[in-house]
Amino acid sequence: MKPLKPLLYKDGFWAFLMLLPNIAGFLMFLLLPVLATFVISFTGWNLTDSFRFNGIDNYKELFQDPVFGQVLGNTFYFTIASVPIGIALSLFLAVFLNQKLALVRFYRAAFFIPVISSMVAVAVIWQWIYNPEFGLLNYALSWFGIDGPAWLTSTRWAMPAVIITSIWKSLGFNMLIFLAGLQSISESYYEAADIDGAKWYSKFWRITVPLLSPTTFFVTVMSVINSFQVFDTAYLMTQGGPARSTSVLVYYIFQNAFQYFRMGYASALAYVLFFIVLIITFLQFWRQKKWSIY
Repeated sequence: MKPLKPLLYKDGFWAFLMLLPNIAGFLMFLLLPVLATFVISFTGWNLTDSFRFNGIDNYKELFQDPVFGQVLGNTFYFTIASVPIGIALSLFLAVFLNQKLALVRFYRAAFFIPVISSMVAVAVIWQWIYNPEFGLLNYALSWFGIDGPAWLTSTRWAMPAVIITSIWKSLGFNMLIFLAGLQSISESYYEAADIDGAKWYSKFWRITVPLLSPTTFFVTVMSVINSFQVFDTAYLMTQGGPARSTSVLVYYIFQNAFQYFRMGYASALAYVLFFIVLIITFLQFWRQKKWSIY
């Protein structure tokens, strides 16, 4: 056994000691629950009975469950619609707020406020905006002679309403990341383009977009992962309705776990979601070299 005194003078000892609370938290609150969930996914546990292993029955049931197919389709619909639109809007907003404007810091803070706002408060505000009788959105549409739909009670418009709210909520975060990327681009590129007489759109597509590709890749990966994990927006605004038109995969996991008390099936759903996100993230990293200049 090594004497204690020499250990006190080693950087590795103090580094491990400082990291120990984080390591303990990771083991207790992340790694162990993940491993326990994997074991539970092979059981028929319902929170009251003892563990009853049923092999891969939960995973077999997934392919026979029509609700699973519906919520999986809703999740892909949410991702395909929200990610490109959210990235495009946040990029153009970042480009605009990267200019030398009056009160530019105020505008940046204003667009970031929804990110740090409570989702409960956001849901209440947007439920009022979407109200078909006295909501702000339908009132604005009436100016153009458009009879607005019943947004949150329509199977056609409920998901677009949830998508709009989700984009608005996360717009400021992506904008901030893009702003950091824009400010890392040297002004010499734009000065050289000005000398050559390049227009603003040429500078955007030939300088800004290529040099911003690493930032865009990061934002895309994080946006896709977050979109597959969407829960609070659908839960608070529509409760997954109407007719499960806004029921996404995480909401279905929540229902099976804490409403139907089917922890085994919910754990299997969680691992299916994990592997879907893992595969999509892997494909994004694999395709990174195709569209990133770095």
